[in-house]
Amino acid sequence: MSVKRVVIAGAGSGVGKTTIATGLMALLSKKYRVQGFKVGPDFIDPMFHTLATGRPSRNLDSFMLDHSTILNLFGWATKDAGIAVVEGVRGLYDGLTSTGDAGSTAEIAKLLDASVILVVNARSLAKSAAAHVLGFKMLDPDVRIEGVILNQVSGERHRKKAVEAVESLTKTEVVGVIERRSERLPERHLGLVTIPEKEDAASAIKMTSELAGEVDLERLLEISEKGGELSPPTESPFLKRDDTGVKVAVPRDKAFSFYYPENLESLEAAGGRVVTFKPTEGESLPEADAYYVGGGYPEVYARTISENRDFLEGLKSASETGRPVYAECGGLMILCGAIRGKGEMWKMAGVFNCDAELTADRQGLAYVSAVGTKDNFLFPWKEIRAHEFHYSRLVPTPDGSFAYRITRGRGIDGSNDGLISKKTIGTYMHQHALSNKDWGRAMVDVAIGPD
Repeated sequence: MSVKRVVIAGAGSGVGKTTIATGLMALLSKKYRVQGFKVGPDFIDPMFHTLATGRPSRNLDSFMLDHSTILNLFGWATKDAGIAVVEGVRGLYDGLTSTGDAGSTAEIAKLLDASVILVVNARSLAKSAAAHVLGFKMLDPDVRIEGVILNQVSGERHRKKAVEAVESLTKTEVVGVIERRSERLPERHLGLVTIPEKEDAASAIKMTSELAGEVDLERLLEISEKGGELSPPTESPFLKRDDTGVKVAVPRDKAFSFYYPENLESLEAAGGRVVTFKPTEGESLPEADAYYVGGGYPEVYARTISENRDFLEGLKSASETGRPVYAECGGLMILCGAIRGKGEMWKMAGVFNCDAELTADRQGLAYVSAVGTKDNFLFPWKEIRAHEFHYSRLVPTPDGSFAYRITRGRGIDGSNDGLISKKTIGTYMHQHALSNKDWGRAMVDVAIGPD
C-alpha cells in the first residue's frame, strides 16, 4: 500500500514553508512515523525536520538525482513510515528554467503523485489571496492543489474574508489559518540558523508546533491519502561491501553541520567506519585513515577553531602524509592559511597556500556541473553534478592543479574548483552521494591504497 504523502509548497519564498512544515512534522510525529523530505539542495531545513521527527530528512533534488534514484530514495526512506511530508523549495513552480518543471517542487509533486498544500502569505490579502490560489491551480492542472494554508492573517475579520474568498472562488479548502506573530526561526547569510548551535532547539520546535496547530491535521491526513498507487523500490540505494577496516573521521558540530546523510551512509556502505568529533568544542582530531570535512559556518566560529591547533595541525599532518582528506566549502576554508574578514584574521590549517576571504556579496549560489580532471585522484574524467553557496573567495586566486573543470557555476575562479595537495581535495562544491554513486567507495579505496 502506498505511503500517505503530502507536499507543503509555497506561493513564493519567505511565506513560512519551513516553519509550517516543521511544525506539522512535529505534531504528526506524536501519532505516526513521519518521514521528512526537502525539495532541492538544502542542509538547514532538513535539520529542523530531523529534530521534529527523529528521522533523517532527505533531499529530493532533480538536478543532482535522476527520477529513478529519487523514487528509490523515497521508497527506501518511507518503507517503515506512516506518512511522508515534503517541504518544497521557493515557489511551487520555480525551477531551473522560466517555463519548465525541472528543479521545481511541482516536478517532485507530480513524480510522487502527491497532493499539494499551498502556503500563501495572506498579509493584507483577502480576495486577492483567491487570485493567487486560482492562478497556481490553473497553471498546471496536473499538480493537485488540494488545500491552502493562509499565513500572516491579522484577526477574525481578515480570517473570515480570506477564507470565504479562497473557498468560494477557487473551490479549494482552507485547511489552516495562521495569525500574524513576531516569532520566526532566526536567519543568517546562508539561511536559517542551524540546529546544533541553538541551545533552545526544543523551544524552536515548540514554536513551530504551536503555529502549525492552527492547521486541521485530520483534513491534512485525508488529503495525504489522495495520491495514486505508488510502489517505488524500497531496497537500499547503496551498493554495499564488507567492512574494510578504514576509519573515516568527520567533524560534526555547530561549525561543521552541512552533510547529506547519504554521503555518510555511502562511506559506511563502501566498508568504511565513520566516527564523528566536535573540534569547535575543543575535541582533538581522531586518528583515522581518511577525513571528510563538510561545510557549515566556520567563519562564525573562526576564533574558536583557530585555537584548536591539534585539530588544524592534525589535518595538515594527515594531508602531508598522504592520507585522503576531502573538504567541502567550509572545510575548504579551514584548509587555507587563514580566514580573513571584518579586519580580522584567524590562522587555519595551511594545507593550501591561500586565504579564505569573507565577502559581503554572494560568490556562488548555483547548481554546478563539472568534470573531474586527470589530477583528480577520486573522480578523474567523471561528470559531476553538485551545488555551491558561499560568501567567501580564495586570495590570492590559486593557479595550480585543480580537481574539477566547471561547466556550470562559479567554483574557485569561475572555471575551476577543487584545490589539490597530495591526497587532499578542497572544493566549494557540495556533492550528493546518490548523484555520484562512486563517492563513498572512491574515498575508501584511496584510503586502502593500491593492492
